[in-house]
Amino acid sequence: MEIKIKGKKPEIRFLYDMKKVLYDQKWLKKALNFPVYYIYRGVKKRGELRYDITIILHKVLGQEFLKTKGHKHQKKFGELLEVLEGKALYLFQKSRNKEVTDCYVIKAEKGDYIIVPANYHHLTINPSKKKLIMGNWISEKSRNVYDFFERLQGACYYYTKSGWIKNRNYKKIPKLRFKKPLKKMPKNLDFLK
Repeated sequence: MEIKIKGKKPEIRFLYDMKKVLYDQKWLKKALNFPVYYIYRGVKKRGELRYDITIILHKVLGQEFLKTKGHKHQKKFGELLEVLEGKALYLFQKSRNKEVTDCYVIKAEKGDYIIVPANYHHLTINPSKKKLIMGNWISEKSRNVYDFFERLQGACYYYTKSGWIKNRNYKKIPKLRFKKPLKKMPKNLDFLK
């Protein structure tokens, strides 16, 4: 499934890399390890900004739809996402300890843009039967932090075959709200620096 991008070797996220954030732990015990998604970092550069491409496969993780591991950026960095092929659900949550103060989802398809606000944990879900390809602009200075989702077994909601399910490892979760994506790329990306 790996797609070749000239001069770039992908970082591959395997199923076993995601053990701590998956909903269906019973299914996981019998599952064989396989690539879940591929990340090509630094495909393009614009000053201190880097453009990455991520390819997310279209399998199901037991009851849960395939997703990225999820993270937050250190030092209040934002990010701009772009759907290049397929459909996506982007989940965002603002958390303190085990309490979530804000949580929303953006449903997007090819040609849509999504801004990841600073201080929000986020992940991408592929809800379709086709691969999802997305690009992102982010500062080279930004670093991803995964420990919060690992500690609480994922985000505050899981997207499953039965729909959205609350993660019971959180003390307080607000009602999920939905927002729309941007239809055009912002002209100025200075807000990512």
